[in-house]
Amino acid sequence: MCGSDMRFDPGTSQLVCDHCGHSRAMAADEGPWDGPPAIRELDFATAVRRELDTAEIEETRVVSCPSCGAQTEVDEATQATECPFCATPVVTGTGTHRHIKPKGVLPFALAEAQAREAMTKWLGRLWFAPNGLKDYARKGRKMNGIYVPYWTYDADTTTRYRGERGDDYYVTRTVMRNGKRETVRERRTRWSRRQGTVARFFDDVLVLASRSLPKSYTDGLEPWDLKELQPYRPAFLAGFRAEGYTIDLDEGYEEARAKMAARIKQDIRRDIGGDRQRIHDMDTDVRDVTFKHILLPVWMAAYKYNGKSYRFVVNARTGKVQGERPWSAWKIAFAVILALIVAGVVFYFGQDM
Repeated sequence: MCGSDMRFDPGTSQLVCDHCGHSRAMAADEGPWDGPPAIRELDFATAVRRELDTAEIEETRVVSCPSCGAQTEVDEATQATECPFCATPVVTGTGTHRHIKPKGVLPFALAEAQAREAMTKWLGRLWFAPNGLKDYARKGRKMNGIYVPYWTYDADTTTRYRGERGDDYYVTRTVMRNGKRETVRERRTRWSRRQGTVARFFDDVLVLASRSLPKSYTDGLEPWDLKELQPYRPAFLAGFRAEGYTIDLDEGYEEARAKMAARIKQDIRRDIGGDRQRIHDMDTDVRDVTFKHILLPVWMAAYKYNGKSYRFVVNARTGKVQGERPWSAWKIAFAVILALIVAGVVFYFGQDM
């Protein structure tokens, strides 16, 4: 063992040294143990009042990207780096980020080579992507392993609603069409008032706690196997970087409530029944709201090609890929010309028939 820093080996419970190849199992206090992981939720109201126990708060050294605003944690030895989200060179300062500690982490399961293969296959399916970008990405620099911050929210809800149930029925009518009588069936709906109560417990409503990536990317990486969350241990982050959250707890809760409301509406429509439903109003009582700050693993590549930045992200558990969709002007022009030629040939032979 050479004494160099070790990193977490994706898909294992091992820490490895890239310098000498030495590996060792994570200690009991560093990683998973037998039995289901116990991750304690925190009380939402207490956190909003800023009354959490000091043991739940930590301060880390962060660097803020002047281009995209991403905040990523760095160690004391790092003086200059590159933003993993947009490839902008960044000089580290002395800034710190005081935040709520992560309670859970979903460890990396895919190694960098597997993530690169998934990204290359994804690019290969984009016929209009520039060949140069595909080659650049295939032979490009090292991908960045990033832990992206999320909030999860639990809540017990009871909703009282008023609405209407629509039951379809059909009538037969005779109409005149082109001077002829025709019999048609028309659908009509009989509406009746409904009111009632639905209840639902929400477990782990997931909300992104960062603005560094387009939400369409992160939503596209779902679903995450949150049942495999492990209690947070710094060893899981060895060799990777972690992004600090920039969406506060209460702001994330607003999005969680919107997600809850959409699910509650589905419950109400199911409770009303019938062929159609109208919801006039709903009053939801939300109780026992708890939360946790978690970190989810992403492999990321930020490439600058022909003066433009392209970003690709890979779910480091499933290999699902999202990113900018690059376009090749000459490929599009070629496709248009080819389509015009084909249309012309079809038209020419069609005229002779």
